[in-house]
Amino acid sequence: MKKKYLFFDIDGTLAGGGHAYTYVPDSCRDALRKVREAGHFTAICTGRSQCLSVKLMKELGFHHMVSDGGYGITINDELLEIIPLDKERVIDLIDECKEKGIPWALHTDNTPARKAPDSSFFDYTHDEHIRTEVVEGLDPRNCENIYKAYVACHTPAEYQLESLKKLPWCRVRDTHIFVEPVDKAFGIKKIMDHFHADYKDVIVFGDSMNDITMFIDEWTCVAMGNAEEEIKARADLITSSLDEDGIYKACEALHLFEPAGTE
Repeated sequence: MKKKYLFFDIDGTLAGGGHAYTYVPDSCRDALRKVREAGHFTAICTGRSQCLSVKLMKELGFHHMVSDGGYGITINDELLEIIPLDKERVIDLIDECKEKGIPWALHTDNTPARKAPDSSFFDYTHDEHIRTEVVEGLDPRNCENIYKAYVACHTPAEYQLESLKKLPWCRVRDTHIFVEPVDKAFGIKKIMDHFHADYKDVIVFGDSMNDITMFIDEWTCVAMGNAEEEIKARADLITSSLDEDGIYKACEALHLFEPAGTE
């Protein structure tokens, strides 16, 4: 068994309970312990901001992480970089939102708080996943970096935003969309390049549509039993659900509990 590089999504893969990830099955913790003892590399791979994921990363014994939809890299517990969104395109989006009276907010640093020019974003979404801080006169032109933007609208209103077509985005909540990087494979390759490791030795584990960018032919892809059908269609292995020991069973099926060598 050659050393493998395992990358795990969080929500629905490692942890359950929605965006609060209130529990991690004991079988999952046991699987992580055993693959590490066998000599394999483990990392988190999440769309979440690094600041919102680092607590779980440490709790589960990880030292490496792809965050921010693929644009954040943490290696050996050190955040190396988060690549921001294209600022000019975000400015165009916010200008269009202002013209159309659509509430918006921005994430401009690696802290668990987004900024909004007034209370309209929170009044519309009532989202408490992260704190919304009102900054009067907030203007994206004055922000050094913009890592995420949030647009408060119900579907299909997002398809009427012309400027949104030039930005990566996803809908995670009914009340608003996330304008953020969606390229987990990009971050995985950056970590693999850092360690001069072969892409074919990557194994990814995921369940939702924001994982689809890491379900590619260059490596092994494992879909959870609770995964979206499109994710399952791209998988090399479909395991059982998170709540049915899916991570443990997948690692067992892939012989990842056997000692890893270099060849």
